[in-house]
Amino acid sequence: MTKLLASIKKEFLLLINDKVGLLLMYLMPVLLVFVITLVQDSTFKLVNENKLEIIIVNNDEGSLGDTLMAQLSRTGTFHVEQKKQLSDSDIQKTLLDGSELIAIKIPERFTENLRAKAKNVSIGMLSEFELADTSDFVAQDAVPPLKMFYDPVLQESFRFSILSTLYANLSVIENRLMIEQLYSEMGFDEIPTGMEEKFKENRINIDQISANTSSGEIIPNSTQHNVPAWSIFAMFFMVISLGGNIVKERLSGSFIRLRTIPTSFSLVLISKLFVYVFVAITQLALIFALGKFVFPSLGLPALELPSNILGLIVVSLLSALSAISFAMLVGTYAKTQEQANGFGAIAVIIFAAIGGIWVPSFVMPSYLQTIGMISPLHWCIEGYYTLFLKGGDWYLLTPTLLFLILFNLACQILIYIKLKIQNYI
Repeated sequence: MTKLLASIKKEFLLLINDKVGLLLMYLMPVLLVFVITLVQDSTFKLVNENKLEIIIVNNDEGSLGDTLMAQLSRTGTFHVEQKKQLSDSDIQKTLLDGSELIAIKIPERFTENLRAKAKNVSIGMLSEFELADTSDFVAQDAVPPLKMFYDPVLQESFRFSILSTLYANLSVIENRLMIEQLYSEMGFDEIPTGMEEKFKENRINIDQISANTSSGEIIPNSTQHNVPAWSIFAMFFMVISLGGNIVKERLSGSFIRLRTIPTSFSLVLISKLFVYVFVAITQLALIFALGKFVFPSLGLPALELPSNILGLIVVSLLSALSAISFAMLVGTYAKTQEQANGFGAIAVIIFAAIGGIWVPSFVMPSYLQTIGMISPLHWCIEGYYTLFLKGGDWYLLTPTLLFLILFNLACQILIYIKLKIQNYI
C-alpha cells in the first residue's frame, strides 16, 4: 500500500509539472463547452424563442393579403417587415445584402382570385345536391402562386418548416372563405355566430408529453445536451497527455529502469489510473459546476442535475475509466509520441462524429447509427442522456453500463498482452 501511494504521489508530481497538459485538460474543455453551448443556445432560441425576420411584399389590392400577414405575425415565429413594390430581382438583392433570410411576395389580385375560387368550389359542392346552379360559376383566373424567396445559406429542413407554416396559414384562409361562400350561397349574410364558435371548438388539441421516467417534466435545452456531450469529448482527449506520456516513458527507458526496482510494474499502471481518474472526475465536476452556477449569469439555461445521483456517479466513473483505458491502450501500442498523439486525437474525433457527440445519432443513416455503436463515446453520451433527459432508471442505463464495462476489460486485456510480450510485466 505504501509503494502504491508513493507511486501515485510521483504521478501527481509529474502531472502538476506538465503545465501544457494541465491547460489542455482543464482550460480547453471549459472553453469548448462554453463556446459550443453559446452557439447552440442561439440555435435553440432561433427555433423556439426568437422571431425570424421575414420580408413580405404585399401587392394584393384586397384584404386577404393583409390577413395572411397578420396571421403570420400572430404565429410568434416571424417578425414581419412589409415592403411595397419590390421586383423579384430587388427582393433577391435585399436578401443577399441584409440580415433577413426569407421574403414572401403576395401577387396582385390575390384576394379577388381566391374569393372567386372559393365561390366556384362552393357552388360545385352545392350543385351536387341540387342546391345551386352551375350557371352561377364566375369567371376565374388561376390563382397566381405566392413566391417565397430565401437566402441560399438557409438549411433545407428549416426552409421546409417555414413553408409548412405558410401552407397552414393559407389553408386557414381558404377554409374560412369556403365556409363563408357556402353560407352565402344558402342565403346567409355571414356565418352564424354559434356555428363559428363550433368550428373553433372543433380543433383537436395536441398534448406534448416527454417520454421520460421521472415524475417531473425535463425540458431539453442547449445546456442539458452540450455540457455532458462535450465533457465526454474533453475526457477522451486526455489521450494526448496520458498516451504521449506512456510512450515518452517507454522510449526514455523509464519502463526498463522500473523493472530493476523491487516492485510490481502493475503499480505504475494502477497509479496512473488513479491519477487520471482524479483528473477526469475533477474535469466533470468543474464543467458541471460551471453549467449549473455560471451559465445562468451568461443568459444560458442552468444545468439541471439528474435525480439519480448514484447513476450519475457510476456513469461518470465508467466514462472516465473508458477514456483512461483507451489512452493507455494507444500509449502502449504506439511506437512514437507522434503516433500516439496523431492516432489518438483522430480516433477520438471519429468516435465523437459517429457516436452522436457532434450530430445526434438519430439524424444519421441507419448503417452509420449501427457503426456508431462501436464508439465508446456513443455509450457514454447515451448514459448521460438517459440520466439528464430520460429520468435515469437503472434498466435504461443497463446497456450503457454493460458496454462500458466490456470496453474497459477489452482495453486492459490488450494492454496486458502487449506489456507481457515486451516483458514489462
